[in-house]
Amino acid sequence: MSWFDSRRHARASGNDKSVIPAKAGIQVGSRRIFGRNLGPGQRRDDRPARQPHFARLVVALVLLGGPVACGFHLRGEAHYAFDTVYLNSPATQPLTRDLQRSLQGGGSAQLVSSADQAQVVLDITSVENSKQILSLSSGGKVSEFLLIKRVLFRVHDKEGNDWLPTAEVVVRRTYTYSDTEALAKEYEEQRLWGDMQADAVQLIMRRLQSARKPVA
Repeated sequence: MSWFDSRRHARASGNDKSVIPAKAGIQVGSRRIFGRNLGPGQRRDDRPARQPHFARLVVALVLLGGPVACGFHLRGEAHYAFDTVYLNSPATQPLTRDLQRSLQGGGSAQLVSSADQAQVVLDITSVENSKQILSLSSGGKVSEFLLIKRVLFRVHDKEGNDWLPTAEVVVRRTYTYSDTEALAKEYEEQRLWGDMQADAVQLIMRRLQSARKPVA
């Protein structure tokens, strides 16, 4: 009697003891399908398919909520305690032009053309650029320079009362130097001075936000 005949005979007599284990499955090609019953309309891959959508939703909420939570503000939303300001600085001073652009570019205060029209006056009392030798090579030649930009300024009203007493911003940069690259280093120095001026302007604009009307 063949194996198939014996199986049929066992089923007919009710003595078939073969049970497919709970974790057994049917091999279909390279996939093995396990014998767990799924409800109507369910697919085994429904849950994994939903997870990427949920993850993307969480990431989107974090990205949208992050700027609000950390106090992010759009550029140009500077708020000042004064409504109008006059810039008292020599027209030939490069810093003057950059400050004018910054004051006109955004913020709650309006830049006016005369001190009589202004609630406060921004006095640029001093602008100083200096260059120092920072280090020497073993042969006694300059190998590094230090650049320093120092600006003194003050904010006051027409009566001379200080809204912001004389303050100072200092910006520093260093760069290496070599006689064999003199022209390239000259260009680098000019670029650094430009970056330092931009930094000084930003520092002054931030300090202006702390200016307050003096208490009588």
